Amino acid sequence: MDSPLTPTARPLAGVLWMLLTGAQFIAVTALVKYVGAALPAPETAFLRYAMGLVFLIPIFPAMMRAGLDRKALGLFGLRGTLHAFGVMLWFYAMTQIPIAEVTSLGYINPVFVTIGAVVFLGERLAARRIAAVVVALIGALIILRPGVRELSPGHVAMLANAVVFSGSYLIAKIMADRVAPGVVVAWLSLVVTIVLAPFAIAVWVWPTWSQLGWLFLVAAFATGGHFTMTLAFRAAPLAVTQPVTFLQLVWSVLLGALVFSEPVDGWVLLGGTLVVGAVSFITWREAVLKRRAVTPPSVATKV
Repeated sequence: MDSPLTPTARPLAGVLWMLLTGAQFIAVTALVKYVGAALPAPETAFLRYAMGLVFLIPIFPAMMRAGLDRKALGLFGLRGTLHAFGVMLWFYAMTQIPIAEVTSLGYINPVFVTIGAVVFLGERLAARRIAAVVVALIGALIILRPGVRELSPGHVAMLANAVVFSGSYLIAKIMADRVAPGVVVAWLSLVVTIVLAPFAIAVWVWPTWSQLGWLFLVAAFATGGHFTMTLAFRAAPLAVTQPVTFLQLVWSVLLGALVFSEPVDGWVLLGGTLVVGAVSFITWREAVLKRRAVTPPSVATKV
């Protein structure tokens, strides 16, 4: 069996880029939590994406030259709609449950992608990958503990977020074979902004200049996180970079405890660890088997 590290791989660079990616996504989480419920979730989500369009201006000419047919435009529209609802659910969950729980439950998104690939793309799962999916779902149950404690609307929102984000990612995988990655990202951001606009207008509360500044930083860190994530994937295989994402769970627990006075829940840590381990195994197996990767790393489904 060939080593998962290729001769051109730069594992240290990949790990460092992934550490920076995780730090930026944690910054997004912290800033959204800080803004909190002062603004409605649809409005906060809309402002994040509308401001993020500034960073994608260089890609727009390529987007216009892509020459997409009606089917491709329809798929982009469907993906953007799904993603918009997922973003609203995530922003709402951030106002309802602790940061560590949002982060831990966010790790199950790739598991739903794996399940969706079987149902909609005809992907076949070997026994070991099925076992990994089961372990991840057990981890999610440990985080939620239904029947032991009452599930809040924030927990339900994160589960729904995982479902709709998985649909968004699967459409992205289909379009990635036809369109340049930058164009896929640009279309997503544009459509999400358009879809979010009426929801934001319906609940609009005029933000302060301070809130606009914080949300601009959210857009900047989110955009930067996706960029450095791409650099990490170019530098080293997923088998190297994926385990680093576990640190995001550690950072989220520390952030919640030290900054927002949220209690540390050992069950959430245990469940999140199981989910991260299972997702890491699935992506590692896809890399080792040198198959067309379907399951995304957990950071690929961030807002």
